[in-house]
Parts: sequence; C-alpha cells; structure tokens
Amino acid sequence: MKKCLIGSLLAFSCFTSQATIVEMQTSHGVIQINLFDQQAPNTVANFLSYIEDDAYNQTVIHRSASDFVIQGGGFTFTDELVPITTKPAVVNEPVLSNVKGTIAMAKLANDENSATSQWFFNMVDNSEALDTQNGGFTVFGQITAQGQATLDSIAGLVHCGDIPLVDITSEQCSSSDVALSSANFVTINSVVVLDDDPLSSAGLNPIANTLISQEDSPSEAGSVSSSGGSMGVGFCLIALLGVGTRLNRAKY
Repeated sequence: MKKCLIGSLLAFSCFTSQATIVEMQTSHGVIQINLFDQQAPNTVANFLSYIEDDAYNQTVIHRSASDFVIQGGGFTFTDELVPITTKPAVVNEPVLSNVKGTIAMAKLANDENSATSQWFFNMVDNSEALDTQNGGFTVFGQITAQGQATLDSIAGLVHCGDIPLVDITSEQCSSSDVALSSANFVTINSVVVLDDDPLSSAGLNPIANTLISQEDSPSEAGSVSSSGGSMGVGFCLIALLGVGTRLNRAKY
C-alpha cells in the first residue's frame, strides 16, 4: 500500500503514477526525469514534442534562483540569449504539487494557459507559492537523486545576477573586460527518451495539489513566468543586460 504523510492540520494526497523516463544530458551532469503521463497528459505530450524536435538541444539554463527554482528550455546563447521557436500554448493541468524535486512549466504572468517550452525544477518545496498562483503551475515530472545532485551542482556555481555561469568569478561579474561566451553557460546538450513506455515507473507517488481549490493569492514567495513578471523572458533579459553592461559578450 502506498503511504501518504498526514499532518495534524493538513493532509497530502498521493497518487500511484506511471511515467515515461527522459534524460537531460547537461554540461554539468545528467538529470533523469520520470514524466507523469497520467496526471498531466497534455503537458507531457507538449514536452515530448519539443524533445522529438531536438528543440532543447544546446539550450541553456538561464535562471537559477537560490532556494527557489532552476529554469531552462527557452534560450540558446551566441552573443546573446536567443529565444527558441515555440509551439502553441498548452492548457494548464495543476493537478500535482510543486514540491522539491519536481519539474513544472513556466508561463506568462496572469495567463494560466500560456505555457510553451520553458520549464523549471523546484529546488525546495514551493507548493505554497506556486500551487495556486496564476492558476497553479503544472507539475509534470520528478527527478532522481542523481538529477538532484546535478541541480545542486548548478546551484553552487557563481551567479551573475540569477544566471549560473562557468569559469567566471564573482569579481569578473562586475568587470567590463571579460568576454562571455556559450562556454560560460550551463548547456542542455540533449534530451533523450530512455523509456517511452508510460507504464515504466508505476511506483512513483507524486503529491497532489490540494491548494488549488483555495483562492489564488498574489505573488507570495516568487513568480515563475516565461515572459514578464519577476521571472522569465522579461526578467532574464534584464538580468543579462545587467551582466552585459559589465561583461563584453564574445562573438563567433
């Protein structure tokens, strides 16, 4: 029997899940993800369609917020962040909770059905902030312990603003003489399907989103958007400009 943790004031519901398994091969290690085909079928299908098109290959991690999230799936980098081509937005499926170790879709502020290509990993339990905000953020998978170690490694890099960078010191972040290239970014080299059987991981127990029935709250501990708001395209470009005023971007 699958067990759920029940607190004295709040009960968390559990599912028995079945999942496709995919692997992100990054410049900082491997992240395996069990996708929740049953609980978020449209979101999983959307994510897999980007994988099938190799759309995530050579994209970069463009946002790493301490004790919050690590975000990617939106940009490549040459001499600047270049948005990837996106498909029509997917309908929100806020069935599961944004607990630590899950992957969820980023979206536009104030538009719950606007997720396209960008995703984020929950580095802590973000359920209170993200399960109700903007209609709730759709969780569609969970990572393995090895994947968490890879994410922790990325979180431990030097950050210029909220962008994790390689072979850059904190002092260089404020320098005007440092050339920034794609080699300085954490890169998603490829994303591959390891097991395309949706019954491949029947032992998972994702946590249900029990907060979505409550009234949506304004931005509490943070926001996760793919454009505008405090996180996403708008924010990320602002962050990059902040770095760009100090670091010369290499062109090649």
